[in-house]
Amino acid sequence: MKWTDLSVLVGIILIVMMMIIPLPPWLLDILIFINISLALTIILVAMNTKEPLQFSIFPSLLLVTTLFRLALNVSTTRSILSIREAGQIIETFGSFVVGGSPVIGFVVFLILVTIQFIVITKGAERVAEVAARFTLDAMPGKQMSIDADLNAGVITDAEARERREKIEREADFYGAMDGASKFIKGDAIASIVILMVNIIGGFSIGMIVHGMSLREAASLFTLLSIGDGLVTQIPALLISTATGIVVTRAASDGNLGSDITKQLFAYPKMLFVVAAVILALGLLTPIGLLISLPIAALMALGGYVLLQSEQKERQESEDQQEEAEAESIRSPESVMSLLTVDPIEFEFGYGLIPLADVKQGGDLLDRVIMIRRQCALEMGMIVPVIRIRDNIQLAPNEYVIKIKGNEVARYTLMLDHYLAMSPGVEDPSVQGVETTEPAFGLPALWIAETVRDKAEQAGYTVVDPPSVVATHLTETIKRHMHELLGRQETKSLIDHVKESAPALIEELVPDKLSIGEIQKVLQNLLREKISIRDLHTILETLADASQFSKDPNVLTEYVRQALARQITRTYAGSGKEVKVITLSPDTEKQVADHIQQSERGSFLAMEPSVSQLFYQKVSEQVKRLTDIGEQPIILTSPALRTHVKQLVERVMPDLPVLSYNELEPQVEIKSVGVVNLG
Repeated sequence: MKWTDLSVLVGIILIVMMMIIPLPPWLLDILIFINISLALTIILVAMNTKEPLQFSIFPSLLLVTTLFRLALNVSTTRSILSIREAGQIIETFGSFVVGGSPVIGFVVFLILVTIQFIVITKGAERVAEVAARFTLDAMPGKQMSIDADLNAGVITDAEARERREKIEREADFYGAMDGASKFIKGDAIASIVILMVNIIGGFSIGMIVHGMSLREAASLFTLLSIGDGLVTQIPALLISTATGIVVTRAASDGNLGSDITKQLFAYPKMLFVVAAVILALGLLTPIGLLISLPIAALMALGGYVLLQSEQKERQESEDQQEEAEAESIRSPESVMSLLTVDPIEFEFGYGLIPLADVKQGGDLLDRVIMIRRQCALEMGMIVPVIRIRDNIQLAPNEYVIKIKGNEVARYTLMLDHYLAMSPGVEDPSVQGVETTEPAFGLPALWIAETVRDKAEQAGYTVVDPPSVVATHLTETIKRHMHELLGRQETKSLIDHVKESAPALIEELVPDKLSIGEIQKVLQNLLREKISIRDLHTILETLADASQFSKDPNVLTEYVRQALARQITRTYAGSGKEVKVITLSPDTEKQVADHIQQSERGSFLAMEPSVSQLFYQKVSEQVKRLTDIGEQPIILTSPALRTHVKQLVERVMPDLPVLSYNELEPQVEIKSVGVVNLG
């Protein structure tokens, strides 16, 4: 690597020295061959790259090769005008290639310059300019797409970083190509100027300095100048073509040769049409069959060979697919694949296909991405990929939500209606089909679009069917999120914290708590809809509390107390008052007397009659608060909170149960109901 870097630096310095130091003709021949070889190498590399960034050095290389050609032009011009010789290659191009005719050579040179300047260089310059503009305009959208994939868990942080770097490199590359294409344009103009200078200067020097006649000077210097121009323009034309190839490789599966043969001959039957047209031209025009017939036969033969090859490949592919299917049926691994259960499934009837079909305006897939993002922000957990599929066994407008293969929610939509939920006071003028809102179980109506404005004016909450599905799916996922948190997901969360707090993880896992024990604590929090996004605080608390107990329920209480600010904000909001239902001292004593200890921790063993009475009293207080529009919350002592929650969640799973230590001191607690079993 050291010698490579040094050789490139020396090469650049030598290019500059060529413009100053006269070079002998034999050395000019070597440098001209090097120039031609370098141009051939560049165009071959450009043809074999799959994407422009694989040849990202091309803009700088374009500048170096242009400088090398100009340095050669200066050296050959000096040699032609000073010693009337510029090496064997230039003389060969001036005499043999153009037949020794200055007029033919001049015409050929002008044609090459015109092709390079007007056709290739101008086109490549325009393509590079447009590509640079569109690449810069598309950067914000691409960045947002990467962020969306990262938040949805489709890609990792490393993959996102790599894709961002690629976008930045693409923008830099096309911007550099936009400027570098100006080098070729200037090179073509300089070639014409150098040719005219060589011819006029050759006439003058030949007649004045060397005493040559006008004819001799014209014959010698014109041929040498044109040969010099041709020798320079051929490599320039190759590099211009390479520039056009690089900036026009928008989408490629391989190199240019394989792409051309694969795509140009992708339809063999079209070659028979071409063969028929060529044959018709030979029959109906004076061209004759002598020329057209062999070409038509060759095209037809090529079409036949390609068609047979395509049929053979198709048959081999079908045979391989059948063999693979048969092998998969016979192999024991095929049975193992059937045991895989998707964490979350969303199945719907054929009538709801427009919700998921993008072509019909459905945005269900985009909503699912936003649901996963929302759950990550609110609950601190990456929701697994949601499997979405249609199911002909369901009713047309019915959908089912499954968690680990088991149905947990079902609902039927009316796609041409809106779901309207009453503000509490019914409006008789708002008529519709009575139903129940699926996410929260509230009474609602399916109303027609013509009634929508009237319902909104009456204070109804009106939502469209896609929003009903999104809300139902979101709440279902939150309700069952603790079931989705396994040991692998827990380890991924711990590894994420380890990147910023390695000392904490080294102290906690596995010396104090195992991943399974941490998982149970996190599941307890998620079961009661407590966000685990502040995982650093949770793990810090577990590291301190694990020296007192290994019981997940006890550890959960320690963590909840550490998250007091978060819990208070959740239930008190921006206010300073929390209205709660408390337990009477006798009730708390009865609950405490029924707590029993075991090797696996404490549990509540209460007689059915007492439990039934407790449910009844709690239900009365909850109903009273719900009727007046207040959120019911049970507040109890820290020692009883877990057992009270386990007791009430059998009949009221969404009823929050808090302890005194989970509310901040500055919040005012107002008791609006008391559960009394006496």
